[in-house]
Amino acid sequence: MTIHFSKYQGTGNDFIMIDAIHSDYPELTEEQIRFLCSGKFGVGADGLIRLEKKPGVDFYVNYYNSDGSQSFCGNGARCAIAFAFSCGIVSDDCRFGAIDGVHEGEMLPDGTVRLKMGEISGFRKIEEDYFLDTGSPHYVRFLEQETFPDIVTFGKQIRYNDEFCAIGTNVNHVLEKKDGTLWVETYERGVEDETYSCGTGVTAVALLHGKIRNEQEGSRTIVTKGGTLNVRWKINEQGAYEEVWLEGPAVLVFKGEIDV
Repeated sequence: MTIHFSKYQGTGNDFIMIDAIHSDYPELTEEQIRFLCSGKFGVGADGLIRLEKKPGVDFYVNYYNSDGSQSFCGNGARCAIAFAFSCGIVSDDCRFGAIDGVHEGEMLPDGTVRLKMGEISGFRKIEEDYFLDTGSPHYVRFLEQETFPDIVTFGKQIRYNDEFCAIGTNVNHVLEKKDGTLWVETYERGVEDETYSCGTGVTAVALLHGKIRNEQEGSRTIVTKGGTLNVRWKINEQGAYEEVWLEGPAVLVFKGEIDV
């Protein structure tokens, strides 16, 4: 089977995009997804996304990690919005489904892609660290020193410990610079390595940083190895985060075809 695809990246988080709305592609196996995401034998990517038809929404984002497992991906969803616009699936603001529910999205004139996250609540303190689910689970450690310890070593320690080994978790290091800038590194489950950026990860960091400072609403600009993202939010009367928007670039890298 020959698949026509586009490759997108959102702050260095890269994805293979397949239009399964205009083309009748069958579901891919985990083995095929791992092959396509492999940088040695396939296209190379952190994940793969199929845009599919679903009633009640403009399109459905079916996201797979590079190991074939499924989850929600913030940067992947932002890239999917850009891809849907390029394919003519939508021509203005959009409403789409994903594994965690329905989302809204829009492209701004400057190319920034905005993604509305689902309502988020229930962070948990784990000793001096935090755990929060922003569509995907995230373990967050705020650092005090000016240098990052190795995120892959630390990430594997948390992701494969007794508490998280069964379902897995993403793991984040956060460092607040003297100028107030937040720098984030992320180990992603499903990729089982560091990624250049993680949309659900920076969202978790922004919300927790605001919570620590007792802010009822706000925004954070966060720097990752792949670029800069912005997160905006409000806290409702029930104490949950709402109107959570993840904003940043989503860029076409190349188009191609490959046999699987």
